[in-house]
Amino acid sequence: MEPTGAGIPGVEVPGGAAAEAARILAAEYADEALFNHSVRSYAFGAEYARQHGIEYDRELFYVAALLHDLGLTVPFDSHTLPFEEAGGHVARVLTAGLGWPLERRERAAELIVLHMRDDVTAEEDPESHLLQVGTSADVSGLRVGAFAAEFTAALLSVYPRAGFGPAFLDLVTEQGVRKPGCAAAHLVAGGVAARIAANPLDAARD
Repeated sequence: MEPTGAGIPGVEVPGGAAAEAARILAAEYADEALFNHSVRSYAFGAEYARQHGIEYDRELFYVAALLHDLGLTVPFDSHTLPFEEAGGHVARVLTAGLGWPLERRERAAELIVLHMRDDVTAEEDPESHLLQVGTSADVSGLRVGAFAAEFTAALLSVYPRAGFGPAFLDLVTEQGVRKPGCAAAHLVAGGVAARIAANPLDAARD
């Protein structure tokens, strides 16, 4: 899809070369459903941080959120690595080109990997916690009721679902079939299909 410059209603988006590069890369390689999911994941996480007074590195979180599912796209899909690990490598490569130091590059990859792992608290790792909050809200509707209805409606009007739920389920199911034992396979086995189907964000499908 073509890169979009649309802002996120009510949410501050970081400026700078890294944020713009991550946005362009995600927009060029992901379809509308997956790209919009990535933006909404950042928005839900950022709004959650505002509500709960969580301090975090906005640029780092934004870059990881925009890139976190690129391992599900054909060009970046790995035959052996779980999709979140492949996505972490995409982040490492992009941020290396931007001149990020090794430690910060590793943090971007870590956030992407951890979004499919056991829950991380805000005290342990605020950026990873926010990515887990944002992705789980958008995929399965977890905590969606805690966000103001006006915020959610405005977000969906600019970044609509575009059939994200069923498309995402197809992607993770296919990953699990090809890579038994990966986090996507465990997600499917754990009943994510039912949670996706019950997501209140899809109550009025676009």
